[in-house]
Amino acid sequence: MDPKQRLDRRLLGLLVACALLLTLAGCLPGENPAVRTAPPGGQPAGFLLGLWHGFVAPFSFVVSLFTDSVNVYEVHNNGNWYDFGFVTGAGILFGGGGAGARRRRR
Repeated sequence: MDPKQRLDRRLLGLLVACALLLTLAGCLPGENPAVRTAPPGGQPAGFLLGLWHGFVAPFSFVVSLFTDSVNVYEVHNNGNWYDFGFVTGAGILFGGGGAGARRRRR
């Protein structure tokens, strides 16, 4: 492969990577205006509710496909602690990746 073809391939790879990056950046969620606001008649969801919602996320996702009254994620939350609880709960439920790092004994 001559240097011109190599340069063309690198340029094409760079353009594809930039297009992919821009596409993924467009999929990022926006700001949630309901953060730190209490739902009607209650307190915003915190860490423990986030943990629970992470555990039940697969089930609530299936139910949310058939009804508008169930959401996977609580929009009325207290921010980062709820997010941490949600991700921790989902990670515990799905194994957290730790099982894949286990060494086999022979």
